[in-house]
Amino acid sequence: MPSNDLISQQLSTVQSGIQPKPNTVASAATVAPTNFLTLISGTVAIANVTPPADGAHLLCFIFTTTTPTAFTTTGNIAYVMTPTQNIPTFLVFNPTTGKYSPGELTT
Repeated sequence: MPSNDLISQQLSTVQSGIQPKPNTVASAATVAPTNFLTLISGTVAIANVTPPADGAHLLCFIFTTTTPTAFTTTGNIAYVMTPTQNIPTFLVFNPTTGKYSPGELTT
């Protein structure tokens, strides 16, 4: 996989005001985030996340629909997890397994 160092700052958990704002992506079997923080709309289960970097990294999804659908394990998601509306869901990418492990903040 080619290196994506040119967007590494967009994936950083510390952003400046000149970085791109969070974008909204419709849920689909495969989503391709380009920033650390991505808003997810829709109710299609996500099975694959296209890694925006080739090394270990962290992504944050916020599902905006009232009934988000669980991640599925048919792709590169390590285990099933059902997100909650407007609660940050973090995905940790393990380059050894090529899978994301999802986890959600609790309120």
